[in-house]
Amino acid sequence: MARFDIDTLDDVIHARMRLGIMAYLVDTGSADFVELKREMQATQGNLSIHLRKLEEAGYIALEKRFDDRKPVTRARLSARGRKAFGNYIQALGRVIAP
Repeated sequence: MARFDIDTLDDVIHARMRLGIMAYLVDTGSADFVELKREMQATQGNLSIHLRKLEEAGYIALEKRFDDRKPVTRARLSARGRKAFGNYIQALGRVIAP
């Protein structure tokens, strides 16, 4: 059996909160900040930090707009993010494969 290379796991995705965000967005394609906050059971500040990290990696795009004078932030999974998540799942599979 080939030795598993831990470096194949994407550090950006591997954090629990970012993994949850990515998994959610893979399923939904996009979600607004309030929805993600609720689904991830995150604080506003914590979620903001993780979204910024995913955005900096190019895995999500954030769209900011106003709806009836209220700020609305929507996160959308990018093509690069979808590919990175697929690669992450494959690498994780090699960890747990017999």
